[in-house]
Amino acid sequence: MITEPRQEALERLYEVEQRGTDAANLSGASAKAVRIIRGVLAHMDDLDRSIEETSDHWRMDRMPPVDRTVLRIGLYELRYEPDVPSAVVVSEAVELAKIFSTERSGSFINGVLGHLADLERPGETDN
Repeated sequence: MITEPRQEALERLYEVEQRGTDAANLSGASAKAVRIIRGVLAHMDDLDRSIEETSDHWRMDRMPPVDRTVLRIGLYELRYEPDVPSAVVVSEAVELAKIFSTERSGSFINGVLGHLADLERPGETDN
């Protein structure tokens, strides 16, 4: 099950990218959604660079827009929300992709974000 703040962050960040809307007006958004949105926007260049380096043969501009946004949210959480377990970040990102993107997006997100989770939080996903 997807948490509402992640879905809200996805929708708002998608609008910012696709429609050029202003992210400054976050009235009505939950505190967690606002934190994610502001964090992704503040670190977007760095997040994009890391995602592109990890996603073999896929430049950011070739990815479906929803996939880009889901990956940005997931990597932001991995880097800056240490209280959220990696497994939760990856699982919810995969679910968002399955619902809002293409048929193959879930497995793509799982592969890229799973690899990023291993890089960002070594040992956390080891059993």
